[in-house]
Amino acid sequence: MWWFQQGLSFLPVALVVWSAASFVFSYITAIVLHHVDPLVPYISDTGTIPPERCLFGIMLNVSTFLGIATMYVRYKQVSALSLEKPKILRLNKLGLTLGWMSCFGLCIIANFQKCILYYIHVLGACLTFGVGSIYMLVQTVLSYLMQPELHSKDIFWARLAVFLWSCSSILSMFVSSVVLYSGLYGQNLVQKLHWDPQERGYTPHIISTVSEWSLAFSFLSFFLTYIRDFQKISLQAMVSLQGQTLHESPRSFRAEEQALLIAGSI
Repeated sequence: MWWFQQGLSFLPVALVVWSAASFVFSYITAIVLHHVDPLVPYISDTGTIPPERCLFGIMLNVSTFLGIATMYVRYKQVSALSLEKPKILRLNKLGLTLGWMSCFGLCIIANFQKCILYYIHVLGACLTFGVGSIYMLVQTVLSYLMQPELHSKDIFWARLAVFLWSCSSILSMFVSSVVLYSGLYGQNLVQKLHWDPQERGYTPHIISTVSEWSLAFSFLSFFLTYIRDFQKISLQAMVSLQGQTLHESPRSFRAEEQALLIAGSI
C-alpha cells in the first residue's frame, strides 16, 4: 500500500495538488495568451479573462469542496481523540467553523473576479486568507494541547512555522497593497494587468504579488502537515433502513401518525 492510500491521507494530498494545479494551469494559460505579464502577476489576475477565468473558477470550486471535506475529517479526528477534554472540543468546533468560512471565501474568489466585482472579491480574499489564518492558529494551538500524548512535537513546530510564514506574507501583502493603491501611483490600478518595470509603483506591485503567491502556498503547506495524521483515520457510513420499500411509510412512522390522529380526535 502506497503512503497516500493509507487512511484518508489522499484528502489533503488531493486538496494541495488540485489547488496548486488550479493556480499553475490558469497562470500558464494567461501567459500563453498574453493576458498577464510572466513575472509574478496576481493570482486573481490569472483568472480574470476567459478562457483561464473558466478554468480558474471550476478548479477552485472543486478545491472548496476538498477543503470542506478535509477540515471535517480533521474535526472528527480531534473529537474522537479528545472526548474528555472540553477545552479541546470547544476549540475544535471553533476551528471547523472558521475553516468552513475560509472555504466559502475561496468559493467567492472563484466566482467573483477582481476586475468585475472588486469589493466582493476582496471580501472573499479576507475570508479565505484572514479567517483561514485564524483557522491555522486554532489548529496549531490544538496540536500544542494534544502533545505529546496524541501529537508529536515535530508536527506542532511545523504548523507553527507555516502559520508564522502565512502571517508574514499577509503583513507584507497588506502593507505593499496599501502603498500601491494609496493613489500615489495613479488611479484604477485594480484593472491594470500589464506592468512596465520602469513604471512608478512597480516595486510595491511586485512585493504585493510575491506576497500573495507566498501566502497561497503557505496555506497549501499547512494542509500537507495533515497527511501523517490522516493516515491513521477512516470514516464509515452506517445505513439504517426504516422500511423495506421506498414507496411506503415505515411502520414506526405510521404508528406515530395514527397515535397523533387518535389524540386529535379526543
